[in-house]
Amino acid sequence: MKEKITFDDKSALNVQKGVSQPEIINVDAVKKYKSGRKTSKSASEFVEQIIKGNISALSSAITMIESTLPEHQIIAGEIISQCLPYSEKSIRIGITGVPGAGKSTFIDTFGLFLLEQGRKVAVLAIDPSGKRSGGSILGDKTRMERLGTASGAFIRPSPSAGSPGGVARKTAESIILCEAAGFDTILVETVGVGQSETAVHSMTDFFLLLLVAGAGDELQGIKRGIMEMTDAVIINKAEGDNLVKAQLAASQYKNSLHFFPAHESGVEAQTACISALEATGIENVWHIIENYVSKTKKNGYLFSNRRKQAHFRMMDTIEEQLKNRFFLDENRAAKILEYEKLLVTGLMNPYQAAENLLNEYFKSLP
Repeated sequence: MKEKITFDDKSALNVQKGVSQPEIINVDAVKKYKSGRKTSKSASEFVEQIIKGNISALSSAITMIESTLPEHQIIAGEIISQCLPYSEKSIRIGITGVPGAGKSTFIDTFGLFLLEQGRKVAVLAIDPSGKRSGGSILGDKTRMERLGTASGAFIRPSPSAGSPGGVARKTAESIILCEAAGFDTILVETVGVGQSETAVHSMTDFFLLLLVAGAGDELQGIKRGIMEMTDAVIINKAEGDNLVKAQLAASQYKNSLHFFPAHESGVEAQTACISALEATGIENVWHIIENYVSKTKKNGYLFSNRRKQAHFRMMDTIEEQLKNRFFLDENRAAKILEYEKLLVTGLMNPYQAAENLLNEYFKSLP
C-alpha cells in the first residue's frame, strides 16, 4: 500500500486560498441602469422633438409604444394622439414575398433610389421573434447596409412578439410617428409567412408582392392567398441567365391576375421585372406606385380606404386593451394557473373554466 503524500502549508504544491472574486453582476449598477431607463420626458416633449425630425426621440418613442409597461403605454397613447395631426402625409407601401425573393436587397436599392428623388424613407422591417425572449433575431440594418447609413433614411427592425404572421403589434402606431417626423415614404416589410400580409395590407396604401422566377409553385404557395390584395407583382432577380425566365413569369402572372376579382381601388394590378442587385427596373416600380396613388386620390379610394383602416385599427385596439386588462391582473393569472391544473387532471372542462374566468372578470368591473 502506497504511503499518502502530504504537503505542509509552505509547499509550492499546496493549494493556496486565492483572492475572492467580486460578483459578476454589479447590483448597484443594475439599479442605477433601471432607474435611468425610466423616462423623464413628457409626451409633449417627445412630440416636439419628433416633429423636428429628431431620430433619437423617434426611436425612443417607438420603443415606448412597443413596451408593455403600463406607465409607458400611458405616455405612448398621448404621443400617438398628439402626432396624429401631423400624420397621413406619406405613401405607405407594404412589401411581402417568399423567403429568398430578395426583399431586403430590393428595399435597400429601392430606398436609395427614393432618396435620390428627394424623398425621406422610413423602413419598418418586421423581424421574426425568438420564442423565449421575444426580441428581433435578424437585424435588418445589417441586411440593408447602404440604406442603413444613408442620410434621410430610418430603419426600424421590430420584433413580432408572437403576433400573427410576424407583424409587430405596434407597426401602425410607428407609421404615425414616422410621418410626424417628416418621412414621406413608409416601407413596411413582412417576413412573408402566415397572416402578416393581411395585417400589413390593412395599414398601407399600396401592396407589393415580390417573387422570383423558377422557384416552383410549391415554394410560392403563399401567393395564392394574397394575389387578390396585391397591387403589383414584381419579379426580382431578372438578370443574366434568369432574365428570360423572369420575363416569362411576369407575363404569366399578368395573365393570371385577370382571373381575380377587380380591385376596390379601381386600379388594375401591374407586373414588372427588376434586378435589385443590379438596380434595374427600380424606376418603373416607383412609376407604378405613383400612378396608383394618383388614380386613387382622384377617385377618392385612397382616403376612403384610410378611413376604413382607421376603423379596423379602432377595433384592433379595443381587442388588445381588453386582452391586456384581462391577463395582466395578478389574481386572475393565479386563477388561470389553478384552472390549468384542473384541466390537466380532467376535473374541469375548458368551456367551464373560460366561463368562470369571464364571469369573475365582469364582476370585478366597476
